[in-house]
Amino acid sequence: MEALLGIDVGTGSARAGIFTREGRLLGHASREIALWRPAPGYAQQSSRDIWNAVAAAVREAAQAAGNPTIAGIGCDATCSLVVLDAAANPVSVDPAGAAAQDIIVWMDHRAEAEAERINAGRHDVLRYVGGRISLEMQTPKLLWLKTHLPDRFARAAYFLDLPDFLTFKATGSLTRSLCSTVCKWTYLSHEQRWDADFFRAIGLGELADEGFARIGTELAPMGTRLGTLSAEAAATLGLEPGIPVGVSAIDAHAGGLGVIGAALGEPTDFDRRLALIGGTSSCHMAVSPAPRFVPGVWGPYFSAMVPGLWLNEGGQSATGALLDHVVETHAAYPALAAAARAEGRHVFALLADRLATMAGPGKPIARLTSGLHVMPDFHGNRSPRADASLRGMISGLSLAAGPDDLALLYLATVQAIALGTRHIVEALDAQGYAIDTILACGGGTRDPVYLQAHADATGCRVVLAREEEAVLLGAAILGAVAGGVFPGIEAAMAAMSGAGRTITPDPAQRRHYDAKYAVFQRMHDDQLAYRRLMAGG
Repeated sequence: MEALLGIDVGTGSARAGIFTREGRLLGHASREIALWRPAPGYAQQSSRDIWNAVAAAVREAAQAAGNPTIAGIGCDATCSLVVLDAAANPVSVDPAGAAAQDIIVWMDHRAEAEAERINAGRHDVLRYVGGRISLEMQTPKLLWLKTHLPDRFARAAYFLDLPDFLTFKATGSLTRSLCSTVCKWTYLSHEQRWDADFFRAIGLGELADEGFARIGTELAPMGTRLGTLSAEAAATLGLEPGIPVGVSAIDAHAGGLGVIGAALGEPTDFDRRLALIGGTSSCHMAVSPAPRFVPGVWGPYFSAMVPGLWLNEGGQSATGALLDHVVETHAAYPALAAAARAEGRHVFALLADRLATMAGPGKPIARLTSGLHVMPDFHGNRSPRADASLRGMISGLSLAAGPDDLALLYLATVQAIALGTRHIVEALDAQGYAIDTILACGGGTRDPVYLQAHADATGCRVVLAREEEAVLLGAAILGAVAGGVFPGIEAAMAAMSGAGRTITPDPAQRRHYDAKYAVFQRMHDDQLAYRRLMAGG
């Protein structure tokens, strides 16, 4: 039996999944990857550590699937910056010079000043990143590297997005994905060019002078066969050489492929659909035949996810990470975590039980937080405010710090994340979308409190992916097209992805969430007011 291999590298782990051509998961495996935080706002990884983790996960997944013949391989990863020398060895991005740490992770915020310098120029290319470049993107990180570690910037022969690093290791090809280069590097896909004037204006003129050799001269859309698995990579992964390998994707975009085309028993109208990919952060993907310029939302990006369509990408910088932080730093967490381990359940499930008890039999939990509100921008706001300087706020705390108080804080944080999604949906709708369906996958979709809050806060139905490992499935879809199993991305999406359970909004909660949303907006305004007050202090 022929099967498809998807490889996914997230923030905390490398995963591999093997699927049938119908999108059924045959076997999967995961390996943790190291993350270093040498200073506040810094996050670094090792490309060698990641490749070793990928190899271990692929070998285990293949064994779990019965070692089928692999017809195609697709890869996705976080949009992190990998820096290699001419021999493809790591170039350290660590200020102290830690040799193996050659990756600036997507969530790293060291390039805040560089992002502001770029945005101050009001360059035309910024129209295609929502009007402002994010410090999570690669040009601010490159500028930081040149400014603060100029010797290492000069020594670097290759600057790669992590997804492209994976295909480079698999095939030896330096062809870059339009998904990565358009979304994170400012490549203008609709014009098939880099903007040399932009790079010269922001202080990275040498990249233009070199003909962009270090960041990519050959680029291809997803759905393209990039090459075949090399003998060296095959030996490392435990596979046969010569397997077709597809152009890579950013992990969220692979998740988008895994869900956005699912058949729902009605004509597919992309104007009404939003793919929500949850995890450490969350991404919100919408596509359209024509470009839509949405202030504060990344894009429009041409052919960056579905070939031939324009992508708008909203997002929240910390969602899963925010919930973990809020819950795990609370005084009641250690005892609750011990109880969860004893019962073999997740802490969030125990918190949901407490909320149900507090609300009473058959009553909704949403209104328990009428006096407790959270502004969720603990790690800045990605969309639609596009302000990395924003910080979290909590209103309504008391001196109590017991399990019930933690349950309420957990619920208020989930609701705040859902209201952030509502804010993004409103920004998209204001520019021509009419979103009423959220197709969701990723970490948060295992949490019924999270799902119902998103349905109630946005007024949209939330449709889960049939395959829980939808990001891995998206990567496998890339492999399926590269291997010729399907003629293109849309055909592969239709055949391999599908819809699962649907969560509908509760109309009785609309007024509550409208009020919470007004508080959500007011908290932002208040934070800016506090800054103005303190500026004169």
